[in-house]
Amino acid sequence: MARPNQGALGEAKEDLARRYLEGQGLRLLARNHRCRHGEIDLVMRDGGTLVFVEVRYRSSERFGGAAASVDAHKQRRLAAAAGHYLQGHPSPLACRFDVLAIGADDRMEWIRNAFSVE
Repeated sequence: MARPNQGALGEAKEDLARRYLEGQGLRLLARNHRCRHGEIDLVMRDGGTLVFVEVRYRSSERFGGAAASVDAHKQRRLAAAAGHYLQGHPSPLACRFDVLAIGADDRMEWIRNAFSVE
């Protein structure tokens, strides 16, 4: 069962991730793009690249941490949601999938090109 403040916590961590990535030169295009396949937390532009960002927060490393939680199933859902986004927002830009993992102390690990889609 979800904790009552889990949504607010997730939103706060996405804000933290967005600010961090904007500080690295990326520009926000969309947030929380939802479709039946899933959700893309942040869609950003990094120069000539369209970046689909999955923000993962874990308060504990006990089960492998935030980055490890983006398994093959989650990757397929993200790829499908990205395809849906591109149907409504066609782009000539190259695309990549990044993961921004946030630990309990708000330490961030930015994994560029975290996985590829065949």
